[in-house]
Amino acid sequence: MGALSRALGVRELTARVLVRRGVLEANQAQRFLQPRLAEMRPPHGIADLGRALERLTLALSRDESIGIFGDYDVDGVTSAAVLASGLRALGSRRVVPRCASRSGGYGFGMAQAQAFAHAGCHLVITADCGTSDHESIAWLRQQAVDVIVIDHHQVPAGSSPALALINPHRHDDLFAFKGLASCGLAFYLMAALRTQLRTQGHSQAAAWDPRELLDLVALGTVADVMPLTEENRALVAAGLKTLTLRRRHGLAALAAISAIELQKPFTATDIGFRLAPRLNAAGRLGDAQLALDLLLAPDAESAQALAIALDEQNRKRQEIQQEVLLGALQEVERLTASASGGLPDALVVGAEGWHPGVVGIVAAKLVDRYARPAIVVGFEQGRGRGSARTTGGFNLYQALAGASAHLEIYGGHAAAAGLTVTQQNFAAFREAFVHLAAVWMRERQAAPGIEIDAVATLNDLDMSTAEELERLAPFGCANSEPLVVVPQVKVAATRVIGSSHLQLTFSQGPTVSDGIGFGMAADAPVQGSTVDVVACFEINDYRGSRRPRLRVKHLLNPTP
Repeated sequence: MGALSRALGVRELTARVLVRRGVLEANQAQRFLQPRLAEMRPPHGIADLGRALERLTLALSRDESIGIFGDYDVDGVTSAAVLASGLRALGSRRVVPRCASRSGGYGFGMAQAQAFAHAGCHLVITADCGTSDHESIAWLRQQAVDVIVIDHHQVPAGSSPALALINPHRHDDLFAFKGLASCGLAFYLMAALRTQLRTQGHSQAAAWDPRELLDLVALGTVADVMPLTEENRALVAAGLKTLTLRRRHGLAALAAISAIELQKPFTATDIGFRLAPRLNAAGRLGDAQLALDLLLAPDAESAQALAIALDEQNRKRQEIQQEVLLGALQEVERLTASASGGLPDALVVGAEGWHPGVVGIVAAKLVDRYARPAIVVGFEQGRGRGSARTTGGFNLYQALAGASAHLEIYGGHAAAAGLTVTQQNFAAFREAFVHLAAVWMRERQAAPGIEIDAVATLNDLDMSTAEELERLAPFGCANSEPLVVVPQVKVAATRVIGSSHLQLTFSQGPTVSDGIGFGMAADAPVQGSTVDVVACFEINDYRGSRRPRLRVKHLLNPTP
């Protein structure tokens, strides 16, 4: 620890946090603290990349009409925007970009395939979907329309009828990093296409820099909760810098309406809590085309109108979500009261009329509240569409596969998944899924604890330490914000701010520190008591004033 601290010129506390993340050597730490696009692995080994490049080169030379179809979540929308923007920059004059509507169901269906065929497309690229859509892709093939699939969801048995299937979960895919979102795969494809065309003397390829797409890649990667390690860390770090420049009309308008300060660098938190919910709102309540149109907006005026429309959609989404959440919480209470063992090891709830566009968010809120895997299903006329979210390493895709005898359709990945189930089979599915979660809990042999990165004193936590810990960003999946425990601090003062937040002042010897506990007003400790504080240590940048503070997660072991 001391050697790493000296080699990097950082505090031992920062070195301790790096070691907890598996960063043990100085050169490894330098790459982690300063992620660079130049150190990303080349795309060699991505299955079918060569076939996709060959077909795209041919399409550009023939000036063919190219259809692009993105799924209705942020990864699907940004993937479609990456492809459309990249192909247009490389000279395509006939790009047809479309996104899914929730009423159209999961994936790339026959209606979408027929629409592209009728539009005269000779090539279709699916983004964040298509891996399992064999029927619609086979139909397009019969119409002499080639399909390139870009997706990162699990690959079912059997060969795909697509001309090219770019998916890291293929058994023959040799690219080392398996955590790319579909937008990251789309970026690799566009960057490789630019390189290939440039070697052929293509003038537009020579003039275009694919790094212009990285704001979209950062947005989709963070929103899809992909691991912020290896290639993703470099892509998101660079993409946040591109976002901060606000060069894309649509994202500049969305940032303004989301109240992100002009001079403030973008963070992964801005994406997760401000931009992504608004972009997702269109697809959750209906048609994601609105979000895609925003990302491809040609001027500030049209971008402003689209951003206002998305913000309004997001407000409607919040109202619907709150209604479904209250119903889901009541259902959890009912299940807990009726079960002999109390709270189940997994939460599977559903009801007629719950909007399918918000069930994923509600499932995530149940996970946060109860620390259990959760599935929320909205039924309409006996057929339910649901979303699953997880915690603590429980693999949702594997669990759904284990309970698939009771499902019509399921898909997704380890951390998030979707499913379709009938009302008739719902109880049996719930029983099977909860059983699998119970087995997993027993194998863990313990309830999930609090994962602490380091033990500190208030004296350790000054502005220099906060600035060092900031260098570990971007934070998110697989690179969470550092969590420190500060034992035996005195609660010098408390004050409720807003309706539910708790402002605190802590002291330890002569050192005094500020703290904030969001949503913790009901848990205010007695002034003068001593507690162990579990918190993230951050810089509070408010109206140009930068001060370090503890963002409190838990107050443990209070004593008078």
